[in-house]
Amino acid sequence: MKIDILTLFPEICRAPLNASMMKRAQEKGIVGVHIHNLRDWATDKHHVVDDAPFGGGQGMVMKPEPIFAAVEDLRHQTSNLKPQTSKVILMSPAGRRLDQRLATELSQESHLIIVCGHYEGVDHRVIEHLIDLEISIGDYVLTNGAIAAVVLVDAIVRLLPGVLGHEQSAADDSFSRKRSGLEAPQYTRPAEFRGWKVPEVLLSGNHAQIAKWREEQAIKRTRQNRPDLLNG
Repeated sequence: MKIDILTLFPEICRAPLNASMMKRAQEKGIVGVHIHNLRDWATDKHHVVDDAPFGGGQGMVMKPEPIFAAVEDLRHQTSNLKPQTSKVILMSPAGRRLDQRLATELSQESHLIIVCGHYEGVDHRVIEHLIDLEISIGDYVLTNGAIAAVVLVDAIVRLLPGVLGHEQSAADDSFSRKRSGLEAPQYTRPAEFRGWKVPEVLLSGNHAQIAKWREEQAIKRTRQNRPDLLNG
């Protein structure tokens, strides 16, 4: 998989996407993550990428020209893929809310171009004629879309084969397609800490009982923390 990120603040993306699992996934050649400064596609000497909105209003709006130029350029740089196979995503509070199902769908794509919204948003002609999918990571507003892009990339990349240490890990996650709610509680050594003991069933070696306990605890935890997942 290839992922191109277009942002006005590339440094926000670089640190988290070059550490831990994300770094190892790139070193293994499972994914290529490329972070670009959108200003590189601005043609004026000051590299202007925003302007005041028509009709008045507060803030600035990202101009369409640099975004179209950047996306079209990145599509054609992907020599081993047909341009139409690239999926163009805009990080936006107005987008479809990110969940595990959407992350799984996007992990099947071969090339993602992620445009990070900033300021008061982007010229709507970008959304109408260039963007395939708008994505929001939650019902709140961030300073800029680069932060949201990092969350999206992490959610997608960890689902790619070979990224996690154990192939079953992603399938057992909370919100995975195999489960309708949250993951069961986890424990490790010591078996007793400050008088709090690990549940005996986890020490029993009886895998059938352990599986049953985990399923029961997952339902209990979901009911307590996210009852909407059981009612949906």
